[in-house]
Amino acid sequence: MQVFLSLWQAVCLFLFDKMCVLSSLSNKLPQGYSRDSEGSWFRSLFVHKVDPRTDAHSTLLSKKETSNLYKIQFHNVKPECLDAYNSLTEEVLPKLHSDTDYPCDLVGNWNTWYGEQDQAVHLWRFSGGYPALMDCMNKLKQNKEYLEFRKERSTMLLSRRNQLLLEFSFWNEPLPRVGPNLYELRTYKLKPGTMIEWGNNWARAIEYRQKNQEAVGGFFSQIGELYVVHHLWAYKDLQSREETRNAAWRKRGWDENVYYTVPLVRNMESRIMIPLKISPLQ
Repeated sequence: MQVFLSLWQAVCLFLFDKMCVLSSLSNKLPQGYSRDSEGSWFRSLFVHKVDPRTDAHSTLLSKKETSNLYKIQFHNVKPECLDAYNSLTEEVLPKLHSDTDYPCDLVGNWNTWYGEQDQAVHLWRFSGGYPALMDCMNKLKQNKEYLEFRKERSTMLLSRRNQLLLEFSFWNEPLPRVGPNLYELRTYKLKPGTMIEWGNNWARAIEYRQKNQEAVGGFFSQIGELYVVHHLWAYKDLQSREETRNAAWRKRGWDENVYYTVPLVRNMESRIMIPLKISPLQ
């Protein structure tokens, strides 16, 4: 204890001497120097220094062996047009994706059941990253059937938005599955700068949620609203969802994941979704 007190006294004397020197020079400050600089210097003594990185966070978190890029699209449909929207989508999209010249795969198509009503959610995979995305979009601009589809679809929509996503390296690949299933899309909007910490925690936590094959895919945004995470889960019904989630809490370690990740979240949302007939995820 005596050693600790001696060290603390030494630190306090050092800081006091520094502040006295700054104070004695206060009348000789050069033009443009602000007293805020004193506070900045003082605060800098207690600031945690971040090690320099040579890789972007997206490189550290995403899968290295693949270069897949995902697009998620949210369409808010006029309530009276939802059935017509679904029929048009189920008629046209399979034709477009049957053309092997497009480097784009349909991953899933849903209507939101609980959450934002009269909403359609679509998920695509572009094998080959951004070049594949641009190749596909340039070809679609020349596709008359697609242009007619977009024109007719636009009369049914209230709004639409999308994001470009990468998949977390520790999540499952979202592959086609037989149904019937309900899907839950849990969306987390994180505090800027916390994506690495989120990934580190979930790399361990995902092990607690694999027993019933409920983990479908995990993604984080690259373009669109940033610091957004999407977790996609599949359940047989709402009761099995409840039982599966409760079972996770009985596993030692799951509570720690929640404890460490909740402070990282600014906002979160849950959608329960029903697959369209054409969705590879049924």
